[in-house]
Amino acid sequence: MKALFDTVSYSCSKLVTGTYSTSFSLATKMLYKSIRADIYNIYGFVRFADEIVDSFHDYDKEALFNKFYDDLNEAIENKISLNPILNAFQHTYHKYNLEKDMVDAFMKSMRLDLNKSNYNTVEEYQNYIYGSADVVGLMCLKVFVKGDQEKFDELKSSAMALGSAFQKVNFLRDLKADMEGLNRSYFPNINLDELDEASKQHIIEDIEYDFERGLQGIKKLPNEAKFGVFMAYRYYRQLLKKLQNTPALHIKNSRIRVSNPKKIELLMRSYVKYQLNLM
Repeated sequence: MKALFDTVSYSCSKLVTGTYSTSFSLATKMLYKSIRADIYNIYGFVRFADEIVDSFHDYDKEALFNKFYDDLNEAIENKISLNPILNAFQHTYHKYNLEKDMVDAFMKSMRLDLNKSNYNTVEEYQNYIYGSADVVGLMCLKVFVKGDQEKFDELKSSAMALGSAFQKVNFLRDLKADMEGLNRSYFPNINLDELDEASKQHIIEDIEYDFERGLQGIKKLPNEAKFGVFMAYRYYRQLLKKLQNTPALHIKNSRIRVSNPKKIELLMRSYVKYQLNLM
């Protein structure tokens, strides 16, 4: 029965989300049940693509990536895949009429991670973020508004800003891993080997601007999605706060985290703010 296989596929996407990201999994649990599975399906897809380029060092990454991309296209065209993650994603893709351009933009940025080490211009940097983060926000937005194109168009720029903010926080947090483990540097016009407080503050101010724009969109989201996205926003704002309070030298030599007890505290405080309309 195809329905049983689909159920197994959705369970795989949920498992991937919970295994790879406790923070994203927690935020997703705050969404209404009616849209939760589709967000898991999107996360499972983007996580697997990202894992290929970031983690599978003992294998032919390019061959694996090409196979994954071919399987993705076949899944979308045939509306089925024996890869349960892609089978789950194609279901969400067709259910909400996701745009192939978004999927291709994401895969283009992931492909860059196979060989590209430095982003030397603002244009290169922005194009990478658009593909790796902004379009993921847009795919999720399609789910949040349940295909309402007018609402999607209204919130599109805010969703992209929030995706950019999340990605830039990740870049700053993962500075050490990207430089030492993957030989990558995403921030243009900044010598990360000599990152100082002024350079760090410049990055943070740029992220703060994206967060401000993103929050305006969160306030206009349907109730099914609003609190879950607000929770993710609060988590990343807390992470940015920790990065701001951490000396630049320490950021280069360690990975800053938000502890699990702090995540629970954020959840409770965010719920109070949400209920009192203090967003």
